[in-house]
Amino acid sequence: MSYPRTQSNLSMALAEDRLGVPSVLFFVMSAATPLTVVAGVVTTGFMVTGLIGIPLAFIIIGLVLGLFSVGYVAMARHVVNAGAFYAYISQGLSKPLGVGASWVALVAYNALQVGLYGLIGAAAQPLLRQWFDLDVKWWVIALVAWAIVAALGLQQVDVNGKVLAVLLVTEVLVILVFSIADLGNPAGGTITFDTLSPGNLFTSGIGAVLALAVLGFVGFESSVVFSEEARDPRRTVPTATYLSVALIAGLYALGSWAMSVAVGPDQIVAQSVQQQSELPFTLAAGHIGTWIADVGHALLVTSILAAMISFHNTTARYMFALGRERVLPPALGRTSHRTGSPVVGSVIQTVVGLAVIVIYAIGGWDPVVNLFYWGGTAGGMGVLLLILVTSVAVGVFFARNPSGETTWRRAVAPWLATVALAIVVFFGLGNFATLLGVPEDHPLRWGVPIVYLITMLAGIIWGLMLRSSRPDVYATIGLGARSVTVTASADTEVIAR
Repeated sequence: MSYPRTQSNLSMALAEDRLGVPSVLFFVMSAATPLTVVAGVVTTGFMVTGLIGIPLAFIIIGLVLGLFSVGYVAMARHVVNAGAFYAYISQGLSKPLGVGASWVALVAYNALQVGLYGLIGAAAQPLLRQWFDLDVKWWVIALVAWAIVAALGLQQVDVNGKVLAVLLVTEVLVILVFSIADLGNPAGGTITFDTLSPGNLFTSGIGAVLALAVLGFVGFESSVVFSEEARDPRRTVPTATYLSVALIAGLYALGSWAMSVAVGPDQIVAQSVQQQSELPFTLAAGHIGTWIADVGHALLVTSILAAMISFHNTTARYMFALGRERVLPPALGRTSHRTGSPVVGSVIQTVVGLAVIVIYAIGGWDPVVNLFYWGGTAGGMGVLLLILVTSVAVGVFFARNPSGETTWRRAVAPWLATVALAIVVFFGLGNFATLLGVPEDHPLRWGVPIVYLITMLAGIIWGLMLRSSRPDVYATIGLGARSVTVTASADTEVIAR
């Protein structure tokens, strides 16, 4: 929706008509960090569960999220809002619940974003030591990445999209090269399909595998976050969403299956325990040469950087959506006149990242386990919970407002997705200690879910307080760009009186 180009309107709107399908796709897939998942999540899954059916798990989760996307993108045609989950839950279920969901989203995306600072520091350290004989602290590397992300966060969204395009394309190419090399050198001289067999997945431990697999897709949902900045969002958002789910599922399934072929299905668990995230690089070095392993390690670092840029933009836009509707301080709803980027939200996200890096550096805590692994898993679980609630919201919204959508899009797909997602969430919470890599009696086992519950309740209470004390603000919850018009009309009425 366009507004007159006045000073105030320019400061309350994101830049329109900036992103096509490729750009949105780059944001979405970069957040999923394909190379990080293939190198880390896949081998971790083999290692902690002992099951070899992980390639099939990625395909199943891809189908589930594809089913969810049917209603998700259908609703995007009727609700255009950078707040995504927040807007959908507000309009589908209730406004207080939508506010609660928005607070959970901020906590979850911040955890995902800041967790990556620990990983990029640890991933780049051995490269700097090997290539330049430099022994650099992880937090120094993290600060360099932080500065890059901070600078890009204030630029035009399409500039960020171009940077992500370069990083993502090279990342995908190296996964394809690794996979082709693995398939060209099968253990025992024969390509096997054992890891794609249902019998090797549907056994005890399947819950942890499915939950781990779905965490690898976190970021696919962000296509809707960029709907206000997309060209022809009715076409761009659905296309980018479906493509991202299909490509992510395909890359993960191919990469994990190819690794099992190269090592042998009967050895993939043992090799994952022994080599962990180094397994794909060791295989590539043996098949092609050590230079390709070095390239892969370098692209792992850029993959993490790309994800940081993507999550930074997503989180800043959530803050913008809440500020624009005055659910949070209105300053958050301001954008740059020059770039159209959500300046205040971006700066706050930058400050949070700096604070986390400094605190972990002073505390001397493990940047991989205590920051990336715990933060990423906790953030991923928060997003998974939001996806489930959003699926319910989509079904309820279309039950009240069919809006010309087909029965498949407005009723069948959303409710089937809700059932499937509820099963995955059940398994995820049941195996959360395994996902975190902690004992069942560890404080984080229930601490993280309880934090999300408290955050949701606090947001709901705030929404109810707005309903009683600020009905003008309450009326704009979930309206997105239309909230500017509603607010302007209300202000005009007050002035007229």
